[in-house]
Amino acid sequence: MLANRRRSERRMCTRLAKIHFGAGSLPRDCTITDISDGGVKVVAEFLEVPPQFTIIFAPDYSRQCRLRWRIGCEFGAEFTD
Repeated sequence: MLANRRRSERRMCTRLAKIHFGAGSLPRDCTITDISDGGVKVVAEFLEVPPQFTIIFAPDYSRQCRLRWRIGCEFGAEFTD
């Protein structure tokens, strides 16, 4: 059985967001499938996810993230801000 390594409780959701990889790139669509105080689980249909990126939840609300794991089109990210 796998141990739960999360520091905070996760909440299931289906929330549309954007992911931005940095200067010179355009934000891409993604879906947040769960969220906690420490991070998110994301579903997105693109091949490369860099080690650090920004998730844009709303025009005036975004979070800096670090990639923690990836399986296919799903990945987990830790908030770094």
